[in-house]
Amino acid sequence: MTIVVGTAGHIDHGKTTLLRALTGIDADRLPEERRRGMTIDVGYAHLALPDGSVIDFVDVPGHDRLVGNMLVGAGEIDAVMLVVAADDGLRPQTHEHLDLLDALAKRHGLVAITKTDLVPRSRVGEVVGAVSARLAGTSLEGVPVVPVSSRTGTGLETARSALEALRDAFLADRSGRATGAPRLAVDRVFAVKGRGVVVTGTLRGGPLRAGTTLRVEPAGEPVRVREIQVHGRAVDVVPDGGRTALNVAGAGVAGLRRGVVLTDDPAIRSSERMLAWLARPVADRTRFRLHSGTDAADAVIGRSGRDAVDLPDGAVAAILRLDRPVAVAAGDRFVLRRIAPASVVGGVVVDPTPARGASRRRQTPDRVAALAAAVLRGDERAAREAETDLHGIALAPGSGTAGIRVAADVEAAARGTALVVVTRHHAEAPREAGPTIAAVRAAVAGPLRGSATLSTTEAVEVASVLVERWVASGTLVRDGDRLRDPGHRPAAADPAVSLAMDRLERALDVLTPPPLGAAAASAGCTPDEIRELERAGRIVVLAPDLAFAASTYRGLVERALELARAAPLSPAAFRDATGTSRKYVMPILEDLDRRAILRRTPAGHVPGPRAPTTVGGPS
Repeated sequence: MTIVVGTAGHIDHGKTTLLRALTGIDADRLPEERRRGMTIDVGYAHLALPDGSVIDFVDVPGHDRLVGNMLVGAGEIDAVMLVVAADDGLRPQTHEHLDLLDALAKRHGLVAITKTDLVPRSRVGEVVGAVSARLAGTSLEGVPVVPVSSRTGTGLETARSALEALRDAFLADRSGRATGAPRLAVDRVFAVKGRGVVVTGTLRGGPLRAGTTLRVEPAGEPVRVREIQVHGRAVDVVPDGGRTALNVAGAGVAGLRRGVVLTDDPAIRSSERMLAWLARPVADRTRFRLHSGTDAADAVIGRSGRDAVDLPDGAVAAILRLDRPVAVAAGDRFVLRRIAPASVVGGVVVDPTPARGASRRRQTPDRVAALAAAVLRGDERAAREAETDLHGIALAPGSGTAGIRVAADVEAAARGTALVVVTRHHAEAPREAGPTIAAVRAAVAGPLRGSATLSTTEAVEVASVLVERWVASGTLVRDGDRLRDPGHRPAAADPAVSLAMDRLERALDVLTPPPLGAAAASAGCTPDEIRELERAGRIVVLAPDLAFAASTYRGLVERALELARAAPLSPAAFRDATGTSRKYVMPILEDLDRRAILRRTPAGHVPGPRAPTTVGGPS
């Protein structure tokens, strides 16, 4: 794994010169930068260490008008090298850069005191003391402070050793952590003649292989990685981390810009409204510039009503509303910056897609605090549980039904709804196993939409998962396509009743069945038994006195569809084809029209939108 170190410090304190002395690479890549002698945009260099490993550097501008560009680099670094000139000491941009790094919670770093050849040794000691005092209470407190001279070379070996120790400390801190899915926040986009579009950035997670398809967030469009380069050399795979260049192609190329993220991690979302942890209180409706990764967007703080949650240690939770979507995941750190009056606030994304609508009722201080605490300590399992409790229902993107999680209280309410439906059906039809699975799903899906922000399709998917869960746990018993309470046993039919029902079904198993009332009286069937035959799917009742045996009716439907596919079907043609009369064919055609299996036109009936694609369709 490669570590990425970013420079920081006031303009003209020698950041780029120091990098050139350490690495032999000039990070000022733009002609204007070389002409003016100052870094305008983010630059890059790398240092090969004796053990064969490499440290990547991101060189950022120090001018106060270019802090946005500075944050592009700072957002994707692992550690920092703060540069302070011995002749100048701590200056305004030194303080601002340090505040920004502290807000991003950068803990690994060192301080290089440059231009030591221009001042007496006593002055170097004063600056070292001032810098150490300034670091106290920040995330970089206690990091090494190394005096160097880029011109004479004094202290450069000490700086290299400090960088190597910094690398070791960072890697030791990262050991044992899962690398996760690849994620590259783009800081440069350019075209190479004959090669196409190239993007660069710091790779997180991994490994990333050539040929992999990633998506561009927040656009969501795919790109294919045609080639990978690290330090100007093509490689087949990047194990994890470090500065990386990707030659990409695909639909997502048109949306590439600085700030977008290339990834296949489903946890990374497109968000223009997020629940965030803020290091200190901020007034409702305050406007800031949000810097996250290599991206930036205008943000408005939401700290009223349910969004005003105070957390332990002086921190708060708030809703951030952005002027456009950015790509973020839970746990991402960001900086909120305001120029006038000057203010910097550090934050962490707690929930990229906070609840909307009815499910916002669940946004209580306890639930928000539990999720924020789990995200901040990196406890993924606890964060999933807390997110589920906060939302009521959580849908993990890209994981299908396996990613559906339901809070205990929501599931209990849904289970109660299902049991009511099943119990009622047992009372109305004691001889049946119970209602159909589809009926129970539909009954449960409605209340689920009232408990969380779900589409109709999502509610049905969640209901399906819950039904399967209840069957697996024994709460409900599946009998074919029906569900019943474990304690319910369908009442055994009286043999005489069963024979009567069989007689009626046989009587209706003809193309021209007798009137239903007369046939039932002849067979000895009561109205309840007629309804039971219909519920069981053994007969189809089209009118109060017209019914067919189900098998016969399926044949008539297949014949009607066959004729309608050949040419528009008229009632007369259907009558002649079946050898029946209008008394029978008109109710059949009306039923098929109503169910959209056929569609009536001036020329005749044609297949409707719900017609099966092959013969042998609906019953």
